[in-house]
Amino acid sequence: MATTAAPALTFTRVPHPAPAAAEVRAQVLANPGFGTKFSDHMVSIDWTEAEGWHNAQILPYGPIALDPAAAVLHYAQEIFEGLKAYRLADGGIALFRPEANAARFNASARRLAMAEIPEALFVEAVEQLVLADRDWFPTVEGGSLYLRPFMFASEAFLGVRPAKTYRFMVIASPAGNYFKSGSPAVSIWVSDYTRAAPGGTGAAKCGGNYAASLVPTAEAFARGHDQVLFLDAAEHKWIEELGGMNLFFAFDDGSILTPPLSGTILPGITRESLIALAREEGLTVREERYSLDQWRADAASGKLVETFACGTAAVVTPVGKVADHNGEFVIGSGGPGQLTQKLRQRLVAIQRGEAADSHGWVKQIA
Repeated sequence: MATTAAPALTFTRVPHPAPAAAEVRAQVLANPGFGTKFSDHMVSIDWTEAEGWHNAQILPYGPIALDPAAAVLHYAQEIFEGLKAYRLADGGIALFRPEANAARFNASARRLAMAEIPEALFVEAVEQLVLADRDWFPTVEGGSLYLRPFMFASEAFLGVRPAKTYRFMVIASPAGNYFKSGSPAVSIWVSDYTRAAPGGTGAAKCGGNYAASLVPTAEAFARGHDQVLFLDAAEHKWIEELGGMNLFFAFDDGSILTPPLSGTILPGITRESLIALAREEGLTVREERYSLDQWRADAASGKLVETFACGTAAVVTPVGKVADHNGEFVIGSGGPGQLTQKLRQRLVAIQRGEAADSHGWVKQIA
């Protein structure tokens, strides 16, 4: 659903009656975990057919009042994004490719028949929240401020049609390590379930995709693994993605392969960034289908030397072991590979202002 171009909006700041005390905030920032603690504020912007985007506010973080008939509760018109704010080496604050998140957010909105938000307004909303809660950056090594923009249908009605009112919001959470196992490489379980089918919503970042992944993810956890892998819906043989991360495969000839974006895989911004960095390193990157059977055979022969997963939350994570009903196999030595570590270090260095950003990916805001 296209949206009326929004004029520049002025954000109204609502004073927080009781922000977190400094000692409470310090305890959270020393051990933030991931996605369990939240900063003092949130952003809210409304959209209606008559007014377009309006009522931009920075509010105290807190519950949302919703009509019981709100369309999101019945027909799941909801999308979200995930990105991070980083402390730079010089003490400044920056975002990594927020315009790419804004573009993907609108692609998801189009697939879910929702109003699109001007990309500049999306980015400004994120910036406003980061600046309001700049004291919430974790003190742990590698810590960041994880940002969750989301939008939902707020109109109260029970007819099956696109809603006529939406609410866009942004919340922030201090973040440490995404995976809790502490293992140098993650173990994954190949699911019998399907994440997405051609013509579905696999390329959109909508809550329904993740709700459908919860049972297979729980199964992976119960079997002692860190993540779940989904195969294609038609033949159940081609590798697609993990529960929330894209996959890369590195071979002994110096080439890298990643499954192609075919409408069933989320187009990861970290994925796109790694492809660019790998090609700058002189590596051949192929976007081609890769089967589970071939993965197993290549790992056994030594042709495959590394596998790694990537996403905003975990950045770059080595895959050490893969298991399914037919047994398990190990990738390389079962730990982090040299290429995985090199690409991760290079990407993180750019994100944190420790290396040159020749792509203009880093947007410094303070």
